[in-house]
Amino acid sequence: MLNFEFINPTRILFGEGQVERVGEQTARWGKKVLLVTGGKSVRTSGLYDQVLDQLRGAGLTVFELSGIEPNPRVTSVRRGVEICKSEQIDIILAVGGGSVIDAAKAMAAGAKYDGDVWDFYGKQVAVTDALPLGTILTLAATGTESNGNTVVTNWETHEKIGMGSPHLFPKFSILDPTLTFTVPRNQTAYGAIDAMAHVFEQYFHHTPSTPIQDRFSEGILRTIVENAPVALQNPEDYDARANLMWSATMALNMLIGQGVDEDWACHGIEHELSGFYDIPHGAGLAVVFPHWMRHVLPEGPTRFAQYAVRVWDEPDDGRSAQELALAGIRKTEEFFLSLGVPIKLDKWDIGEENLEEMALRAVRRGPLGSFKKLSSQDVLAILKDSLK
Repeated sequence: MLNFEFINPTRILFGEGQVERVGEQTARWGKKVLLVTGGKSVRTSGLYDQVLDQLRGAGLTVFELSGIEPNPRVTSVRRGVEICKSEQIDIILAVGGGSVIDAAKAMAAGAKYDGDVWDFYGKQVAVTDALPLGTILTLAATGTESNGNTVVTNWETHEKIGMGSPHLFPKFSILDPTLTFTVPRNQTAYGAIDAMAHVFEQYFHHTPSTPIQDRFSEGILRTIVENAPVALQNPEDYDARANLMWSATMALNMLIGQGVDEDWACHGIEHELSGFYDIPHGAGLAVVFPHWMRHVLPEGPTRFAQYAVRVWDEPDDGRSAQELALAGIRKTEEFFLSLGVPIKLDKWDIGEENLEEMALRAVRRGPLGSFKKLSSQDVLAILKDSLK
């Protein structure tokens, strides 16, 4: 296990009815709040009115920015930064899924910066300060409600880039599983795969002696595998929704990655797919990961065999590590397909036309990953294997 320092400052308010505490929590950080939301679902569900009532009941002045896109655009972030600066906003409240929260984090950083907010992504300028941020989560997926990471897309340049800072951890996050009851079937599936992918990025490594991290990771994966089908069959199953929501948070609240050499190559590849084709993040990861697994398998078949046995209950019956590993990868693909999510690019009408450019752009800052360091040729091979 590697040395590490672990701090997670986000206050989690988990469970049904916790939205009623949003006024008191937000008011701790000031009087002027920017309410950031996505599409119409927050309004049609009644959550928008409930949040407004709570905020105004706490004596807060509310400014609003709606319409944050999936794969949030830097253009929307810039509008939020302008509001924060012109209205002297004290705290941002993001109500929605990962895209809304990621955009709000970027606004929080941009509000305390004299330059263009895209500098944090394109020029890798460090965040040195940010407005306080609170969140109300409506989709179990990214884990952004309890970490300092944010991913934003510049559609003009087809760049989807992530960055992170300790300044961007939310001050509080409200996780009410009932808010996910109305999440569409496909978004529920993408969210489950997104959370699994976050675990994969921290689980497949070569760091020796990490049994606690391994068991945490395997437990999260098994919980998602058990509960995602239940949530799809019965969207209002509270226990299934609660377990998915908490699994997604635990998958990327920085806990399971402590003391290990994380990878994150597949996210780098998927960001190119979303940057060019605007496909859902979880859907892109469902395509990339199985093909990455096969590509890097020779670097550590024992690790993949452990995954097959502990997560998918493959019997350790004398088969080689390679055979067990391949069985686990097949189980992964079968699970994604059982959720109704394709594992090939042609299902998203993506062909060969941009693969070489995406492969080159994926490694523009150097090789991807650590389980196996991927060159542009490696990335291209994975993308070509993913075609059909």
